[in-house]
Amino acid sequence: MPSPPRKFFPVVLIIALAAGCASLGPLGAYVQAPRFERVPDDRPSIRLAPPSLGRLLGGATIRIVTRVTNPNAFGFTLSSLDSTLYLDNTRAATSNFPLGLPLGPGAQSDIPIEFAVDFSELPGLANVIRSAVARQPIDYRLEGSVGVDAGRLGTPRFGPMTFVSGTFD
Repeated sequence: MPSPPRKFFPVVLIIALAAGCASLGPLGAYVQAPRFERVPDDRPSIRLAPPSLGRLLGGATIRIVTRVTNPNAFGFTLSSLDSTLYLDNTRAATSNFPLGLPLGPGAQSDIPIEFAVDFSELPGLANVIRSAVARQPIDYRLEGSVGVDAGRLGTPRFGPMTFVSGTFD
């Protein structure tokens, strides 16, 4: 059988590459998840709120600052962050909000996340309340999922994953 003329090789190569790319799935699979870490110089804070008419047992505002890094060689927008806060391994609060934070290739940004905790809704947090009043350390963990908008590469969602963990001093 005679070999095909050389002018057909570029056409065959393009067809083979297109077929190979089609089997790789959406381009969003090439987007790496953003990385989260604690901000070393910014300590998480807990502000206790005394009992009131709206909060019979009181409550707390918890603020955790995370540093998010884009590990990709291209920019994307951090579009959403859905998170759950655990205090001493007890679910304490959730937050869901859109971000719209652009991150260039390798860029990082600090994101403050605040949670409002109503103690009357969380009977499982009695030990956490006692620790907070006594100014004892409280372990925390922030888990959730994050969505990114990578333009033509898609809008992948990552998680569930642990964003940060540590101890309130």
